[in-house]
Amino acid sequence: MPIVTLAEWNQFLQDHPNVHLLQTGEWGELKSAFGWDAVRVVHGEIGAQILFRRLPLGFTVGYLPKGPVCSEQLSGNSNQSSVVSGQSSVVNDQFWSEIDSICQQQRAIFLKVEPDKWELDSNDSSRWLPKSGDFGLQISPHNIQPPRTIIINVEEHEEQILARMKQKTRYNIRLAEKKGVTVRAWDDVTAFHKMMLITGERDGFGVHSLEYYQRAYNLLHPKNMCEILLAEYAGKSLAALFVARSGNHAYYLYGASTDDERNRMPTYLLQWEAMKWARARGCREYDLWGVPDEEAATLEANFEKRQDGLWGVYRFKRGFGGELKRAAQALDRVYNPLLYKLYIWRMVGRETV
Repeated sequence: MPIVTLAEWNQFLQDHPNVHLLQTGEWGELKSAFGWDAVRVVHGEIGAQILFRRLPLGFTVGYLPKGPVCSEQLSGNSNQSSVVSGQSSVVNDQFWSEIDSICQQQRAIFLKVEPDKWELDSNDSSRWLPKSGDFGLQISPHNIQPPRTIIINVEEHEEQILARMKQKTRYNIRLAEKKGVTVRAWDDVTAFHKMMLITGERDGFGVHSLEYYQRAYNLLHPKNMCEILLAEYAGKSLAALFVARSGNHAYYLYGASTDDERNRMPTYLLQWEAMKWARARGCREYDLWGVPDEEAATLEANFEKRQDGLWGVYRFKRGFGGELKRAAQALDRVYNPLLYKLYIWRMVGRETV
């Protein structure tokens, strides 16, 4: 069975430098410290990092986020290294049979696969499936990661990036600078966590533990894969964000703000500095990570009326002038139908990055 060590997985990924953050060994190690087990599989030129969440009575659930991983040439996608492509000779029945065996050994109720693929990249849904169709992947009723997001192209000159933003967003960035807001790298994870708790209570979302953020920082920062950025005024902390990168993709993972000096628009300048951080490290894209799962027309018609869920952040994120994209719908391989239905009923919407 082609299960590999962390070192072997990292060696495999050297041929896939633009793999999604959630398929990196560092991310697997992070999740392994908080209730998941990372199992890494390499079969020829394709591999996958699968996370297993332990459940009572010895059961697990399997999660393959933003993978499997294969070469751009084999995937037929020049922009991404991770893709499920049934038409490729690499993604074959043998690979999926091996995945099946591992999931059964782990007593998985089901395996969820979230491909690193945009929904409109192919009109042929069969390309997501193993060739024979015998593996039993089915369209899932839900995704774990927010399926819809806004992607900012950060390859161009700074003035071009600013020009694509909404006028009000550009104004707020410059206003923050004019009003004395500054942004710097910050290594005080404890203070960042306290600010996250304030934000989570105010805006009604879940917050990870201090240990989680500290572990993420310790794993990613030494490899230049993340930064915590702090916006402050006159020595007072106003807002912060946790930005991460893998290859030429950067991700806005976590954001926090206080209720102080909000008229100085610190969060706008903070995002702009995060984009510049990503651009300086050779990133092509900055992913704002999560907006309501609605079509553009619905989003534009309702964002001024709605504040529930991700609607509260859409109005802010839309101003940065990115492209609205939706990930391909997740796929599930079900091993225990009864427990699968129970798990879905209880757990939809609870997982976050």
